[in-house]
Amino acid sequence: MPSAATGRTRPYRVIVPAMRILHTMLRVSDLEQSLAFYTGVLGMKLLRTKDYESGRFTLAFVGYGDEDSTAVLELTHNWDTKSYVLGDAFGHVAIGTDDIHSTCDRIRAAGGKIVREPGPMKYGSRVIAFVEDPNGYRIELIETKR
Repeated sequence: MPSAATGRTRPYRVIVPAMRILHTMLRVSDLEQSLAFYTGVLGMKLLRTKDYESGRFTLAFVGYGDEDSTAVLELTHNWDTKSYVLGDAFGHVAIGTDDIHSTCDRIRAAGGKIVREPGPMKYGSRVIAFVEDPNGYRIELIETKR
């Protein structure tokens, strides 16, 4: 059946059980530095870590709530990799905050790097800012107060 909006046929109608996003994985070159950023600068909690000796990597999960109810970040540290090419396919991770200006001030005071100061998004009115983690990943801050 063609979509009214596009006139194109939709090839799939997927019916699935309830699902939710569990985590987003980011490869990090220095796990301790990344943990200091996500817990100390962004205020997340370290939820768990696990070393995989035979695979030579460590996983660390961080977030604002428990994994049973919220999406978290999985920081993957491959022991033998010193740096990564981020590429241009990844965009950013977004975090909501009810006071973006004080959040940016706190992040800056904790040593975080604000790469876009708070202001309205291009072509819109929502107030956003961007911070960069030690690996070059962008974190979008979105003001959520209405």
